[in-house]
Amino acid sequence: MTAEAPSVVVLDYGFGNLRSAVRALERAGADVTLTSDRAAAEEADGLVVPGVGAFAACMEGLRRVRGPEVIGRRLAGGRPVLGICVGMQILFARGVEHGITTEGCDEWPGTVERLQAPVVPHMGWNTVEAPEDSALFAGVADQRFYFVHSYGVRTWELFTDGRTKAPTVTWAEHGGDRFVAAVENGPLSATQFHPEKSGDAGAQLLRNWVSSL
Repeated sequence: MTAEAPSVVVLDYGFGNLRSAVRALERAGADVTLTSDRAAAEEADGLVVPGVGAFAACMEGLRRVRGPEVIGRRLAGGRPVLGICVGMQILFARGVEHGITTEGCDEWPGTVERLQAPVVPHMGWNTVEAPEDSALFAGVADQRFYFVHSYGVRTWELFTDGRTKAPTVTWAEHGGDRFVAAVENGPLSATQFHPEKSGDAGAQLLRNWVSSL
């Protein structure tokens, strides 16, 4: 008897590589729905929040579909969420673009800011520094992933008192500037790169996530 595929909603709020994300998740073994429907997004086994473009515009679009509320309700119930690219950035407390600060979802403390590298945007393939206990990067920790971004989280601000498990943080470097490439924090995971554009390595990472649902 074949196990039923986990249900995944890709949140449609007007920003992100939606169709490519849907196809990649389907190939990873998920039953995928692309929608902005709040009930469907809350009830699915997994929720993917994509994002491309400006932090402020993505947050505006997300608020239109009550995305921050959906994300918060899912996490309160221990239901998995995966953010991709700007979909990862908006999970942090704030983003600063052109001197203007925009509030994010504040699931993690920290500021999304412009990369301090000689060449920006950071565009193309890059390796990451994944901890040995990473579940997302199981089997692909030494592979390369595809990045397209000018902003990132350059300082990790969330630490624990030792009584709870600290988030698993994966780093990358561009032009001498280190930034957060991925985070795994209980039901909440996110990647700065695009797994749906990262070939076999990205496909395996998505399979790792889908298999955890």
